[in-house]
Amino acid sequence: MTASELWQRGQEGWPRSFPVVQFPNPPLMLAFAGKGCAAVSDGKARELGRALFQIGLVVWALEEVAAGDNWFRRVLGAGALTQTVYSLVN
Repeated sequence: MTASELWQRGQEGWPRSFPVVQFPNPPLMLAFAGKGCAAVSDGKARELGRALFQIGLVVWALEEVAAGDNWFRRVLGAGALTQTVYSLVN
């Protein structure tokens, strides 16, 4: 299996009949990159990393709530969105 085929398969999710796990999409990759940047830096770079993490997570959560593959993915998105908004307010 080539890397391209593996990526495509990952976008379909596992298991195919009720996708629970998928390879990260662009908003989640942005969130992971921001989290990594924040973890290894300080000052303005850390603040930027934390902001990128929050933005990526909110975009991913909104996409899941609006167009998740199944009820589990929509609930997961709603939970992530609720937690993110709660953490930003406090």
